[in-house]
Amino acid sequence: MSAAAFSKARLDRMHDVMAAHVARGDVPGIVTLVSRRGEVHVDALGTMAFGGEAPLRRDTIFRIASVTKPIVAAAAMILVEECRLRLDDPVDRSLPELADRTVLARPDGPLAETVPAHRPISLRDLLTLRMGFGYILGASDDWPIQRAMHERGLATSPVLTTTPADEWLANLGAMPLVHQPGEVWMYDTAIDVLGVLIARVAGQPLEAFLRERIFEPLGMNDTAFSVPPEQIHRLPPCYQKFNPDGSVELFDAAEGGRFSRPPTFQSGRGGLVSTADDLLAFGRMLLGKGRSGRERILSRPTVELMTTDQLTPEQRAGAGLFLGGNRGWGLGMSVFVRRDDVASNPGRFGWDGGYGTSWHADPAEELTAVLLTQVLTFPGELYEHFWTSVYQSLDD
Repeated sequence: MSAAAFSKARLDRMHDVMAAHVARGDVPGIVTLVSRRGEVHVDALGTMAFGGEAPLRRDTIFRIASVTKPIVAAAAMILVEECRLRLDDPVDRSLPELADRTVLARPDGPLAETVPAHRPISLRDLLTLRMGFGYILGASDDWPIQRAMHERGLATSPVLTTTPADEWLANLGAMPLVHQPGEVWMYDTAIDVLGVLIARVAGQPLEAFLRERIFEPLGMNDTAFSVPPEQIHRLPPCYQKFNPDGSVELFDAAEGGRFSRPPTFQSGRGGLVSTADDLLAFGRMLLGKGRSGRERILSRPTVELMTTDQLTPEQRAGAGLFLGGNRGWGLGMSVFVRRDDVASNPGRFGWDGGYGTSWHADPAEELTAVLLTQVLTFPGELYEHFWTSVYQSLDD
């Protein structure tokens, strides 16, 4: 190994910053992993549960929530490379429930007031979250479309759907789109549609395809849509802090919880569990332009496409809640496009999960890093503190 990839003193600083979040009770524990030029550092802090004694470990299994999205996007691009899917083909060839779309005349208007869609929804629309349906920024619960989304189980929520995939897609197909396909970035229904599409085109459950084509080749042995009974002790409880006073409530238990058994719906938008080392393996593959050791999962041009911003200013307008002022969106993940703080290096790609997870990679710095905890709506500064700490620890 040549020069050190990280400063030991500055890694100690990152440890202290993360430990302060645990000491304050923001989270019961945190696992961090940073990897650069073959040098890997893992730090496991705190405990599995608030008030518990069992420590978090490097091999603790976490619900990774939206960090699922880049993995599912990679699976879709495997099918593109095999010419079983094409980016600009209509998805209704495999998803007839989404054929002949109509679009609301205005987002807050009656569901019956629609216009025809200008064109079908494409695979590219799903990967770039531009299918025209999803989380409506600034919407009121009084809007008819919002009420209908909640009634049909289509509203974006930290609670993943339990509706069988075919029924879920039929419910979606009965709804008008909010925007014309391709016009507006909308979080994040499209990736659940993408998961259903992959399963139908591959002719096997989404998890089976992911395991065969990504997880097994990369040695991601703990990544799945549920945790087997013999490993459930490695899954911590998940908490939420929705109360105004910041008090903590249990969101999902380990034993008997949502991830203790195979789900009815394998959610591409947020249904996987994983570990720090499994996510490191996935990040190394993308940093390797699709190759990891002797395994090639994707081609170099495909990885470059996935990690290039695909949005126009008009398409990302209003997405600041999710993308801030310095990120665009590639295929299934965000891409930093402007440096306006220590960690926002242009070209850095990845995504964050609403249960307290974050994974990104940075080709220019030969870096990938992972943050894992299990608290919804914890102080937002935890992500910022982690990524600032990662970049300040670089030794050149």
